[in-house]
Amino acid sequence: MSTPSAKPHPNAVTVLVTRRALPGHEAEFVSANEQMTAAARAFPGHLGGYMVHPVNREGPDARLYHIVFAFDTQEHLRNWQQSAERARWMAEITPHTETESGHRLIPGLEHWYAMPGAPSPPRWKVALVTWLGICPTVWVVLTLLSAPLAHWPSFPRVMLLTALIVVLMTWVIAPFLTRRFARWLYPSPSA
Repeated sequence: MSTPSAKPHPNAVTVLVTRRALPGHEAEFVSANEQMTAAARAFPGHLGGYMVHPVNREGPDARLYHIVFAFDTQEHLRNWQQSAERARWMAEITPHTETESGHRLIPGLEHWYAMPGAPSPPRWKVALVTWLGICPTVWVVLTLLSAPLAHWPSFPRVMLLTALIVVLMTWVIAPFLTRRFARWLYPSPSA
């Protein structure tokens, strides 16, 4: 599958699709999804896409796949989603799919700092405020949990720490920073 373009696209739209393959249909499922991604490459604004294969080889998630793809604008995404080509590939994928697919748009970090009715702040401001939130958050979480988690294997430890940081950033730190830096992130037109 293709990888995203290196050229920045400020209005890019990323989509996450989750599908569960039918037992014994995994190869056909993967093949049809890869062919659909190849077909999407021909559409204007396609930035790339890839499939994340199941991490667990047993249990309910053994056949759970995630497909991530992006278009440079909402309009180009809509053109792909409403196309006959996509409909044809969905008809190929559906017989190999156990559950109805779930999908959602994945916003950029600027949505952490969204204010109703205001345009998104410049990316450099988002990056700076995000760093101001993440740097001390990581330091505090690591300081508090390094000793209690020292005996944990590396990957589960990283999973827990990053989950805590994402939760804190999404529901505590980013809302606080949005209020604290509102005048700088969203200067008034007269400024």
